[in-house]
Amino acid sequence: MMKYLQKLGKALMLPVACLPICGILMGIGYLLCPATMQGGDVTGVLQQIGFFLVKAGGALIDNMALLFVIGVGVGMSEDNDGTGGLAALASWLMITSLLSTGVVTTIMPSIAEDEDAMLAFGKIANPFIGILSGVIGATCYNKFKGTKLPDWLSFFSGKRCVAIIAGVVSIVVSAILLFVWPVVFGLLISLGNGIAGMGAFGAAIYAFLNRLLIPTGLHHALNNVFWFDTIGLGDLTHFWAGETSADVSWSLGMYMSGFFPCMMFGIPGAALAMIQTAKSNKRKVAIGLVASAAVCSFVCGVTEPFEFGFMFLAPGLYLIYAILYGIFTFITVLLGFRAGFSFSAGATDLLFSASLPAAANTWLIIPLGIAAFLVFYLVFRFAIVKFDLKTPGREDDDLEAEKSATLANNDYTQVAAVVLEGVGGKANVTSLDNCITRLRFEIKDYTKVDEKKIKSAGVAGVIRPSKNAVQVIVGTKVQFVADEMKKMLK
Repeated sequence: MMKYLQKLGKALMLPVACLPICGILMGIGYLLCPATMQGGDVTGVLQQIGFFLVKAGGALIDNMALLFVIGVGVGMSEDNDGTGGLAALASWLMITSLLSTGVVTTIMPSIAEDEDAMLAFGKIANPFIGILSGVIGATCYNKFKGTKLPDWLSFFSGKRCVAIIAGVVSIVVSAILLFVWPVVFGLLISLGNGIAGMGAFGAAIYAFLNRLLIPTGLHHALNNVFWFDTIGLGDLTHFWAGETSADVSWSLGMYMSGFFPCMMFGIPGAALAMIQTAKSNKRKVAIGLVASAAVCSFVCGVTEPFEFGFMFLAPGLYLIYAILYGIFTFITVLLGFRAGFSFSAGATDLLFSASLPAAANTWLIIPLGIAAFLVFYLVFRFAIVKFDLKTPGREDDDLEAEKSATLANNDYTQVAAVVLEGVGGKANVTSLDNCITRLRFEIKDYTKVDEKKIKSAGVAGVIRPSKNAVQVIVGTKVQFVADEMKKMLK
């Protein structure tokens, strides 16, 4: 399970890499054009440029789930084949269409009278469904890419049937989610109702659950309880309406304020810990990913590039990360720091909200921020080193080692012939493909495989992940060997 999550985490690296620059563009855009956040007319060249930058960044941030669909679909498919991405997209379109409010209320008209259920299906196009669709697409590709159908259906054999199967699987998944999704969503709303009157402790629980549920998209259930007027709270809406704590029954801003020190300073501290603990040969890669994500979080509070960069690689560390949010929210509420956000808890929102009537003690962001930076840094560094967590820059070096592997024999035809003999000959091979370093065989009889014979061809190694699978590590010249072998298999 852990290896599967790490594989998923690596697959998410590609779409996550698209997000930091978008967050930075949006932060600059908000500074140039406050109207995009606060409302009002967009006038003047600078504001128009700012508006343009906000929309440019939002083009990807607002469609993050779709990036995950394609990224996971391709990244988890064998050979990173684009067919897996297409199948994932088919799955996403199927699930989000079947579970849209228009469809579910037609199938089950009673849902239209259930506000919680309507809210749940209104949030169905979220990162969790995106990742789920990606997994469905990649799994269908890996299992069915070699499917052979009867002659009259032969056009749909092999890779062409993958998206079709993914669509059928998605119908079943949608039928399950039709009943499960609103129940889980409703339970979280009930939980929110229960902790709403618990003061600073309730705010801490909310902040913890808000971060913990980010990967599933179910944090929207709690957000609608605490930020909007689902049950009569609406911390965000009342704050930006210019009201004060005297106008409501709670300390206005308490359900938003704790996010500021964590997003503005805690994430940069955690990012520094990841960079310093990265392997020396991967530190530049880690800097490129987490440093840009930290800037993105500080400027405008877009945290997903950072969070999705490690939540599946090191889920235990992500749990600690969520706990730290709860702790700092508890402290922030007790100290009386109050700020609000209309987008997220970054420096841009802090600047704009500081002038609102409910804002209080905003100067405390400096000591709170320093504390958050140090605590996140120390906790992350300790956990990463102590438990050897595979955060960005600390992944296993298997791929790098394989890339540096060299064939002992550059006669690719001979190498192919020896390897083919070693896997039991042409009759024992059901399929052959290759990634950037390996030949990947599907075989009929594993007892016919002779690893010594394969290694005598001068390859770097042999891996047998299952009874019917053999992988031969060739190195970066694998394509030449694969081409020769495909001629032999015809």
